[in-house]
Amino acid sequence: MGQKIAQSVYDFRIMREKGYRYVDKTDLLYPLIMRDGDAFYFISRPRRFGKSLMLSTLECLFRGRRDLFQGLAIDTLDYDWAEYPILHFNFATMNVETLEEFKAGFVARVQRSFKEAGVDYDPMLAPNDNFANAIQTLARDWGKPVVILIDEYDAPVSASLNDIEKATAIRATLSSFYGEIKNNASDIRFMMMTGVTRFTQLSVFSALNNLNDLTMDSRYATLLGYTEEELDANFGEDLREHAQVMGLPYEDYRAELRRWYNGYRFARSSAVRVYNPVSIAKTLGAKEPTFAPTWVRTGAPSALINYLSDHELTEMDYDSVENISEEALDICRLEAITPVAMLYQSGYLTIKDYSEWGFTLGVPNEEVRRGLASLLAQYATKDFAVDYHGSLCMFLGKCNFQGFFAKLKALYAHLTYGSTEARVHESGYQRPLYALLASHPALRVIAEDTQAQGRADLVVESAERVFIFELKVDKTAQEAIAQIRERGYAEPYRALGKPIYLIGLAFKSETHSLSDALVEEA
Repeated sequence: MGQKIAQSVYDFRIMREKGYRYVDKTDLLYPLIMRDGDAFYFISRPRRFGKSLMLSTLECLFRGRRDLFQGLAIDTLDYDWAEYPILHFNFATMNVETLEEFKAGFVARVQRSFKEAGVDYDPMLAPNDNFANAIQTLARDWGKPVVILIDEYDAPVSASLNDIEKATAIRATLSSFYGEIKNNASDIRFMMMTGVTRFTQLSVFSALNNLNDLTMDSRYATLLGYTEEELDANFGEDLREHAQVMGLPYEDYRAELRRWYNGYRFARSSAVRVYNPVSIAKTLGAKEPTFAPTWVRTGAPSALINYLSDHELTEMDYDSVENISEEALDICRLEAITPVAMLYQSGYLTIKDYSEWGFTLGVPNEEVRRGLASLLAQYATKDFAVDYHGSLCMFLGKCNFQGFFAKLKALYAHLTYGSTEARVHESGYQRPLYALLASHPALRVIAEDTQAQGRADLVVESAERVFIFELKVDKTAQEAIAQIRERGYAEPYRALGKPIYLIGLAFKSETHSLSDALVEEA
């Protein structure tokens, strides 16, 4: 198609001037910028999902740069291309190690935005007072209302979730700052705020109660991310070239691409699903002979990492989380954040379905499934996985059960279990094993596979074999094997035509160690 695929360029002007591929979303932006009087918007999406590029596009629109929009949808629509004063803030990747460092960094970010807009920052005034002065000064000097664009509004709070006192203080500073948007609404032409985390019912949001929240608005469910139709229209040749590189028939290739990178749904009333744009750009840009977890390799979101430093993900399989209310998807109080809300806000869970009983959530695709499993492995095993992960999975895959059991014994000897309850429940031993095995690309793992006569603790499938695990606490491995046989856990997998191995693991609650292990062929 001639145009380059941008893998790390999020500046609309550069993309258009340098001839990068741009997936046209201006038809969706048009009704937003044409609203008059209440054009105050917020949208939450996972990190690296096109939010910065959208804000850059809006900036070019409000600078009247029609030359950059030739050939795009908005160039054919009734728009006056007037230029407005713009305040564009980006609060991503700030240093929040201490409250003092945050305050200094916040002032520096605000000063930078003011300099770009051509207004002064008064060091004798608080940031919020400077913000109010800047809005009023720009509106007066230009004789026009101001456009305000805020990227990653939540980043400083999200990066501090392991210290609630500090996060609360940062939130208070941001609340005062953002509150000036409402106080100066008459001087504002348009405002768009983006973020990863939707902190509803917090002072930041209560200060901006005039926001139009687009996060679950079905009209804008595809504003960020790529639809199937957009892939066909913008990347058709690249898709066919990549299919050839991978040695797959085109339809099979598209099915695999969909399984790996599609699956995000952002509205209750729209079942349309979108691809992660970063994953598509990196996959088609590199055209490697395999699919890879490109999005998750850009780093886990700071909010989730900081949350996990003080909290535990208590479930193993997040493929179907049912009956979740919309309120439960939001983060209402910093001191009461739930794992489901955090995983949803971070992009590790998405909407699978909606009914009168609430949302059903699940992992959007294979890329995210592997990323989540890696996170679970990292935190469930306290970084022990770094040394033992590869060899543990290799021993299992090659049926070297002596080596596999030896690695497991070393793993469980390393782990700590705080409460008596954690020592006596099978789930406490099951979770780290699931996390380690599920994060390996050669293994497909099902936790607590429900069958007619019960649930197998773990079912692991490789290209050549099936392994069925049963874990027992203060019992024997032989009892675990007997349960697998008596309840017929292996029966649903016989049709695969693969060898099936039954693995019983027994643990002692007193020492929280692996005391007995046994394997038999089904």
